[in-house]
Amino acid sequence: MEIRSVWCVLLITSLLHKSSAHNDFFTSIGQMTDLLFTEKDLVMSLKDYIKAEERKLEQVKQWAEKLDDLTATATQDPEGFLGHPVNAFKLMKRLNTEWGEVEDLVLRDMSEGFISNLTLQRQYFPNDEDQTGAAKALLRLQDTYKLDTQTISTGDLPGMSSELPYKSTLSVEDCFELGKIAYSDTDYYHTELWMAQALRQLDEGEDSSIDAVTILDYLSYSVYQQGELEIALMYTKRLLTLDPDHQRANGNLKYFEFQLSKQKKVEKEQGLTEEARQKRETDRKNDFLPEKRKYEKLCRGEGIRLTPRRQSRLFCNLVDGNRHPYYVMGPVKLEVEWDRPRIVRYHDIISEREMEKVKELAKPRLRRATISNPITGVLETAQYRISKSAWLAAYEHPVVDRINQRIQDLTGLDVSTAEELQVANYGVGGQYEPHFDFGRKDEPDAFKELGTGNRIATWLFYMSDVAAGGATVFPEVGASVKPMKGTAVFWYNLFPSGEGDYSTRHAACPVLLGNKWVSNKWIHERGQEFRRRCGLQLSD
Repeated sequence: MEIRSVWCVLLITSLLHKSSAHNDFFTSIGQMTDLLFTEKDLVMSLKDYIKAEERKLEQVKQWAEKLDDLTATATQDPEGFLGHPVNAFKLMKRLNTEWGEVEDLVLRDMSEGFISNLTLQRQYFPNDEDQTGAAKALLRLQDTYKLDTQTISTGDLPGMSSELPYKSTLSVEDCFELGKIAYSDTDYYHTELWMAQALRQLDEGEDSSIDAVTILDYLSYSVYQQGELEIALMYTKRLLTLDPDHQRANGNLKYFEFQLSKQKKVEKEQGLTEEARQKRETDRKNDFLPEKRKYEKLCRGEGIRLTPRRQSRLFCNLVDGNRHPYYVMGPVKLEVEWDRPRIVRYHDIISEREMEKVKELAKPRLRRATISNPITGVLETAQYRISKSAWLAAYEHPVVDRINQRIQDLTGLDVSTAEELQVANYGVGGQYEPHFDFGRKDEPDAFKELGTGNRIATWLFYMSDVAAGGATVFPEVGASVKPMKGTAVFWYNLFPSGEGDYSTRHAACPVLLGNKWVSNKWIHERGQEFRRRCGLQLSD
């Protein structure tokens, strides 16, 4: 029995050990779906284990109930009971044989099947980095779309129908975990927000294994780190009413009171009013890059610079790919989304069957998307690009070849020198912050190994609708293009002169709700000499 207990402890320890392999699950919703089926399988296995334990306990219970009645009767007149030879025989038999069988039954391990399945599946589990990545994605969505913690905690996200069955809420433990992850990143702003939410839910009576003292400890320190001494002092005093002997809080109380008195003295000497102090604090919190502000506003649908004059230049029409026979018979619907840079959208340009085939081909090969380091040229992952991608060559499947040909027919550009079709699936809060598709003058070797020149144009398919978020935005010009399944957008990255068009700097907004699939084709300069003639002008 002792050996069995030691073995169980070792097995559980090994199961709790985190895998060293990193799968970046959080960067692709498409691949995360596999985890749901893994979890479903584990739940079925766990239920089988529970049934087996229940059957075992039922047998033990029946044995106990039978003997309970028997011993109750026998102990009323022990000598009279054992005076019957059959009773005496059965007592010997029970104690010598049957109790041994009960012992074997109680010690029988019913968990072997479940533990074996769990051990097998655990190699595919996400790890700490995935959990942290998913948590940071929630914080990113919170900032970009200006969501308060209560909205996220209750699961009432913008764009979500109240009839949907999969709305999920955050517990006190969940909010506390988000605060801790922010704290470990010295992100005291989000630490404060999520610790305050955890405390609010606790105050409202939610059951939790996390106590108010622990939350207040984090909360007071994170607020202090942001310079809010009065609030830090308030939280510290509340902590001490719950735990008067808390050593760190007692030390902090004296320190905060001392610092607060110094601060008030300085403010009095400077004549700083409360209103001016609050403005200074607000300015400090809003002190981040102007481009980031523009990018996030566009993601929220704000700051789009669509003037009446500009809108008059936008139109829809039917195109035939410069009299291509196929499209003369069946023209394609084209919508001008923006004038400068000229961004056009082709409607109903890829079929449902083609999109599913592209996803099917790409999904097993999805890998964390990378960026080219502008200094070293080495491909590496980055926190500002959260997605997974795969590359599909024309020879791999007729659908890919057909898609490439369609791009060539409609743009009039040679795709034989283009990069392979890149398929991307965005993860939790998946995004790609503002970037250029073309190589700038300060990175002359950006596409040197391809030998096909710079990226002259970008073609982008939207292969899914997105319930909320996920727009493609152009911060320099204030343009926003929403994902629309079955459509594609196209723009030139270079002027006819070969100079880069810096107004094409664009970004993929974080996906707030839904699953975003796209595929894109980067078309290069080589092969376009007679298709898009060069010139000195800086526009088409």
